[in-house]
Amino acid sequence: MKALLPALNRLMPVMMVIFLILASLQAAASLHLSLASLSHFMEWCGPAFPVLTAGSSLLALAGLMFETRAERLARKGLRRRRGWMMDVLARLTNRTALEEMMAQERRETVIDAEELAAGMRARVIGQDQVCEDIAAQLRRRMALQVRGKPVGIFLLAGPPGTGKTYLAKQMARLLDRPLLHFDMTQMSSPHAATQLFGSPKGYVGSDTFGKLTGGLKEKPDAVVLLDEIEKAHPDVFKKFLTAWNDGHVTEASTGQQVSTVRSIFVLTSNIATEALSEIADRLADEPDRMRAESVEALRQAGFAPEVLNRLDRIFVFRSLTGLDVARVAALEIEAMIDSYGLKVETGGIDPTLLFEVMRRQNRMGAAASARDLVRSIEDMMSDSLISARQQGAKLVRVVSGENGVTAEIANDAEAQRARIAR
Repeated sequence: MKALLPALNRLMPVMMVIFLILASLQAAASLHLSLASLSHFMEWCGPAFPVLTAGSSLLALAGLMFETRAERLARKGLRRRRGWMMDVLARLTNRTALEEMMAQERRETVIDAEELAAGMRARVIGQDQVCEDIAAQLRRRMALQVRGKPVGIFLLAGPPGTGKTYLAKQMARLLDRPLLHFDMTQMSSPHAATQLFGSPKGYVGSDTFGKLTGGLKEKPDAVVLLDEIEKAHPDVFKKFLTAWNDGHVTEASTGQQVSTVRSIFVLTSNIATEALSEIADRLADEPDRMRAESVEALRQAGFAPEVLNRLDRIFVFRSLTGLDVARVAALEIEAMIDSYGLKVETGGIDPTLLFEVMRRQNRMGAAASARDLVRSIEDMMSDSLISARQQGAKLVRVVSGENGVTAEIANDAEAQRARIAR
């Protein structure tokens, strides 16, 4: 029976003609029409035939021209074709607004590099040159209309605690893009690739997408942050090569290809920090030579050559010095206190504490991290923070004394007067 359906569909026009002929004969028989009466009627209508023929020809020609022009305009996106019945989108939502959003997405994307750089500089301390370079790169790459690979593949290298991960997060926030963050220290085994790219059919977890493939399928314009990429297993590296070279990743459970051409990949690394810092200082005005020597330094440090060949740019973060160390420490302390549901009083962090952070940085060099010191500060003042919150306090000040670092409750009225006096 199913095999007959295509044949019947093809014969449908012939069946309609036969039906019309039979219906006409039936109507003639019902009205007792003879051939002589039909011939007399045709002769009577004869003068009108040329007019009807000419009108029908003009209507057919106009319809053909309209259809051709409408098809051309619809192909250019300048006109949408309408049907007799109301579209479901017109009934349930604002179709015009939806079409405008789709047109906006397809349109050339141009960002303000200066505004983006300023936004990142305001949040990432001591890395002004990196912020400006990344903003300029993103502006050029996001303006490309034809692209067969991700928007950018950037490596952020430098000492720990200098803001590499934080910069990637701020980039996603300022560009209004979702962030997919993966800690590559957890991808050190050969089987770790299944966490990101899914498991083949028949294996455990094959009924769900991988974290990366599933994330990119739902959020194709995401910023993909691969933290400490050098600690990932080589098998995981190989899986990323197609994403960076061919513009797609393959979900192992279904074989489906997920596009990566709208995403931005940001890799961070802590290896070869001394060599990279020296190269960045020596070749600050020669970007081409700096890139070449940075690639060679990373290769000698054991970085996978196939990954280095696919990087668009390498950005070297400098070690924090001077007041930049104090700024980072102050922000870390503020964030830590915010996590307890409290706020720091204006000018409420003891400068003695920040000065101690700077002295420790000078003693330890690149091995020091403001984040590590803040963890030890939290251990000392956590009890006083909890006590202040239990007493209903909203503002606290951080005091460094003989008994260590403590949080004291600040009076709201006093804090207001201090702000006015400033």
